[in-house]
Amino acid sequence: MAKQKSVLIVGGGVIGLCCAYYMSKRGHQVTVLERGGPDRDCCSLGNAGMIVPSHFVPLAAPGMVALGLRMMLNPESPFCIRPRCNWDLLNWAWKFYRSANADHVSRSAPLLRDLNLASRRCFEELDDQDGLDFGLVKKGLLLLCKSQHVFNEEAESAERSEKLGIPAQVLTSEQTAKLEPNIRMDIAGGVYFPLDCHFSPERFFKNLTNALKRDGVQFVWSNEATGWHVSGKRIEAVQTRQSEFIADEYILAGGAWSPEIVRALKLNLPMQAGQGYSITLQSPKQLPQICSILTEARIAVTPMDGALRFAGTLEIAGLKQSVNQRRVDGIVKAIPSYFPEFVTEDFRNIPVWTGLRPCSPDGLPYCGRFNRYANLTAATGHAMMGMSLGPITGKLISEIVSDEKPSIDVGALNPDRFN
Repeated sequence: MAKQKSVLIVGGGVIGLCCAYYMSKRGHQVTVLERGGPDRDCCSLGNAGMIVPSHFVPLAAPGMVALGLRMMLNPESPFCIRPRCNWDLLNWAWKFYRSANADHVSRSAPLLRDLNLASRRCFEELDDQDGLDFGLVKKGLLLLCKSQHVFNEEAESAERSEKLGIPAQVLTSEQTAKLEPNIRMDIAGGVYFPLDCHFSPERFFKNLTNALKRDGVQFVWSNEATGWHVSGKRIEAVQTRQSEFIADEYILAGGAWSPEIVRALKLNLPMQAGQGYSITLQSPKQLPQICSILTEARIAVTPMDGALRFAGTLEIAGLKQSVNQRRVDGIVKAIPSYFPEFVTEDFRNIPVWTGLRPCSPDGLPYCGRFNRYANLTAATGHAMMGMSLGPITGKLISEIVSDEKPSIDVGALNPDRFN
């Protein structure tokens, strides 16, 4: 039996909540310190709600640098790095460039596969818990390709997926239509990943938060970490504008704000905020049963409790959140080219959600203890896979804090790897 500890988690997003859940189940006394209020709008609430074993290629991959440069010229493109004179951005961009190679993908793919598959199992276990129903749908994911060229490329990727042990089926447009008869599509073909799932992020957050409260987890809302008290190699307390909080262990789960939170500790945690958008039709004229990715447009499509959510865009533009309408227009214009029954007018006056994803330069999260401090552990930097990897991250962090060997080797996720 691991020694019970007091644990302070800095950040109440999906990663923070999952860390709290698994930490609490191990008997630790857990407090979640969150900069927002109980009705906070964190970066996972409006996302696509997908569990994606199919996503074994990290963001830093061959061709991404060239793609980003080409898309910078298009204000409606799904990927953009907004140029600005900022050392942290330049440092991140250089490390991204160094990481975007075939060797990095080859090393990272088995790890991302293992993490996503383990997280999928965790989601299944969570969905069986009393009061934690969050609408888990295990019907797979469709990768929809508009052009024959991209379809051919994705068919090759499906072969790599099969070699990694992730089932993938290459489908003609007719075969794809039979698998998803509720929606008319104009595509060259698709790839079906049967192990992927989807669910409602809002229900997940609400039900998990309520379960944590019942289990005795304490939430401190509207308190932003502003400083640290340190003694040697140990953190003694976290300071906020209202008070200070003392614990045995500290978990950094601050999402895109993580580097700012630990800057005073002189920790090097390269990260950029990647802004994404989503729009949700509450009464769509057609409703698919399977979640999908519109490949060329890089738009995720998810049915949620009768509604239909479209999520996309990765805009590296800093921590200030604002709606760039041109990016939203790019999402709206792309949808009818795949789903002809929809028209741009369907999305007029629909509220736009936006959130900031925490993007590391190599596309892998930071998960593990910092070398400089014996009781500070990172759980951040998941980019677009925070929701998918939330439960397994929480489980691994709970093992680390409990002084156990992690059930998955997280050496490649060392938060000091860029030092």
